[in-house]
Parts: sequence; structure tokens; C-alpha cells
Amino acid sequence: MTTNIEEIIENFAYLDEWDDRYRYLIELGKSLDTLPESARIEANRVMGCASQVWVKTDISNINGQRILTFSGDSDAFIVKGLVALTLALYSGHTPAEIKDIEASTLFQKIGLSDHLTPQRSNGVRSMIERIKRDASAAELSNPITQPS
Repeated sequence: MTTNIEEIIENFAYLDEWDDRYRYLIELGKSLDTLPESARIEANRVMGCASQVWVKTDISNINGQRILTFSGDSDAFIVKGLVALTLALYSGHTPAEIKDIEASTLFQKIGLSDHLTPQRSNGVRSMIERIKRDASAAELSNPITQPS
């Protein structure tokens, strides 16, 4: 996915009707690379979502800092869009930054929090909790050392 969170926020601001926003959310989901079957494993499945959702966490060392990058997928169109939105918000950050990001602020800003069903809201919450758990685990694991 090449869309960053700032671009997503701008695009939501241009869309007045919720039908258009939902269509945009579906388009965001379509822009996600399909998660390979090898990553659709139980360890990557997000519990608490009514639809099937998988989130894979990759940790890299960039300038001596751990950076987490997330990829994901879902079997439902709107949910896949929510996955894309969430991954755009959290990918490319350090564990400490991820722990400080409040998705609820973004969801309120773009008006999404008022238009999600309780079931979808719970699923998004589960996905964010999973991402933050992975960030905490990455922060606590052995330090990454730079090659000499």
C-alpha cells in the first residue's frame, strides 16, 4: 500500500457523503497487497473480529532503531479498508511511537467512529490492541545491534 495516513485524512476531508467515504474505505482495502497464504496463520489472526483478519508484524533496524511494519488482510471489503487505514496509521514507527498513537483521535477526526457498527468498532479495537502488544514485545526483546 502506498497511501500514507496524511493522504488518507485529506481524502476523507474531501468526501462529504458517507456512501463516498465507505467506497473510499473499500478502495483503501483493495490497495493492500494480498497477504500470502503462508502468513494467514493462527499466530497472525486477530481475535475479536467478526470477519477473518490477519496482521503480520515485521521488525527492522533503521539507523539503530526498531521500526515496525505491518501487513494485513481480511475476507470482508470494508474490514479490509479498516485494516488498510489502521496499518497506514501504525506502520513505519518505533514501538514507543506506536504505543503513543491514539487511533480514536484519527477515527473521530475523519468521522469514522460515528459510522462504524459496534461489531466493527470491536474488531478495530482488537486489531489496535494486537499492534500495540506487538510493539511492546518488540520494545522488550533483545536490542538490535548494528553490524560493525
